[in-house]
Amino acid sequence: MSEDYINLMIKWYEDQYKNSGVPEICGNIRKKSEMVPMRDGVRLHTLIFLPETEKKTYPVILMRTCYPAQDTVYRSHGEQLARRGFAYVCQYSRGREKSQGEWEPNVNERNDGTDTVDWLKDQEWCGEIGYWGYSYSSLAGWAMADAVEGKVNSMFLAHYGTDRFVSAYEKGEFRHDILTSWSMENTREPIDASYPKYIESCRYRPQTEVDIKLWGQRSESYHNYITNTRITDPYWQSGWWKELREIPGKMKIPIYMISGWYDHHHGSSMKAWENLNEESKKHSWLEIGGWNHFMEPCLQDKKTDHMDPGEIGRMLKWFCTTLIDKKAPEQKINIYRIGEDKWRQIPDWPVNGGKPERFWLEKTVGAGKKNTGRLSPDCPMKGEAFCYVYDPDDPVETVSGEGLLKTMWKTGSLLQPEPGYRDDVLSFLSDPLEKDMKICGKIRIRLFVKSDCEDTAFTAKVMEVDPEGKAYHIRSSVTTLSHELSETYNPGDEVEVSIEMWDIAYTVPSGYRIRIDISSSDFPQYNIHSNTKGPWSEQTETKKAHQTILAGGEHPSCVDIPVM
Repeated sequence: MSEDYINLMIKWYEDQYKNSGVPEICGNIRKKSEMVPMRDGVRLHTLIFLPETEKKTYPVILMRTCYPAQDTVYRSHGEQLARRGFAYVCQYSRGREKSQGEWEPNVNERNDGTDTVDWLKDQEWCGEIGYWGYSYSSLAGWAMADAVEGKVNSMFLAHYGTDRFVSAYEKGEFRHDILTSWSMENTREPIDASYPKYIESCRYRPQTEVDIKLWGQRSESYHNYITNTRITDPYWQSGWWKELREIPGKMKIPIYMISGWYDHHHGSSMKAWENLNEESKKHSWLEIGGWNHFMEPCLQDKKTDHMDPGEIGRMLKWFCTTLIDKKAPEQKINIYRIGEDKWRQIPDWPVNGGKPERFWLEKTVGAGKKNTGRLSPDCPMKGEAFCYVYDPDDPVETVSGEGLLKTMWKTGSLLQPEPGYRDDVLSFLSDPLEKDMKICGKIRIRLFVKSDCEDTAFTAKVMEVDPEGKAYHIRSSVTTLSHELSETYNPGDEVEVSIEMWDIAYTVPSGYRIRIDISSSDFPQYNIHSNTKGPWSEQTETKKAHQTILAGGEHPSCVDIPVM
């Protein structure tokens, strides 16, 4: 991160502290650092900020991080919190900044976190403990959440879940923009992780050699991600990732979970909430906003006056309640409805809605743009076919999405190209809606397809279209034949596939239309499918695929949109 960006972060956080409603009560602060010993003798660099008051103990907010570039941000948090009567403890993961040991993402955070909490409890100034995490720091909190009951009173965990596979894959397609970019920026030895080098890395074949050939070093964690493509693989079903996935069901600590509709870990976060132990859930809060991973609004041309982005006020309210007032909160779930610019408190998540609204794919009546069709409220009686050629060497570029990190400027509900902008993108448009469509839940698309390749991908994007014809992204996703079928696909066979999207709360006004784009690539949000069978990361060659989408008659391709 650039110095200018860091300074902007600090200013943004300072403004949030100022407007939080929690006043400064202490003018003098004591700052120090310690090398805290872990069970194996490794010592981790730990920043400590203490208020200087007449009190002997203070409520403590603990954070653990792997990002040394944000050191000035953490120190700013320490000063702000200490002035408000909290002790702030920020520790660097092993192998990062001045901490000893070897940097290996994720897997050491459980033992190191519990050892740190035990050390913290022995400090004479330590009172009630709360854990605060954001992104990777949230992972570090989740990692020990079931092991620190009775020691940590509550947790505030933003923008991270416990199912890494959900953040890594969608039906065989790898989320490059999350894990390739993060892995490049967090190698043991610094490398050029600029956008051109990142794109070059994503395109490199075979992907199993990219770390050695382009990064100059072995990344064991990345190699594991790209070679274990199914949730049933032992890598995901044993060891650390299995343990992490099971933690929400075991923990009993109250937790304030923050997610964003366009956060790249949203799917994983929702898995964690759904699996949360009832003892924890009945005293926990869940909030989902209309922002990206950095809690920035990302809704182009929409009102966001009431979104209230930013975590500081929320974090302070939570820890004032649980650490200072020592209250056990009652469960609360708040979701931001995109398009309405309103928050809605609901009794449970996911929402049990009514029957979804269904639209069927249909040929456009009369003259229309090439590769365009209609979303019909009735299933066409006549069978129809839509064809296009997918060339992996010329993938469809990601234009707005949810699984994005490196290309954060493309995240969210953004303006989309017009129908027919590419020959390999099919667009289907509904009639104007007669009433507001209050989408709430997971959009699902059912397609009947065939291809002349042994394996390939199909993508879908759902949009709203205003009366002027401007289209804005709602949700997108992908599937592959190899992950849809229990048997090997025979080229030319007609098969059914399903594309499921992450949940969303989004209101499309009456008079607007729904548009769906179907294609076979969405890069760099997902890896470019080579149209050959076998593990994607081992493939060295590509070939063109002749794709067919069947609709109507015996092949009722359709989209189901959950509504409230």
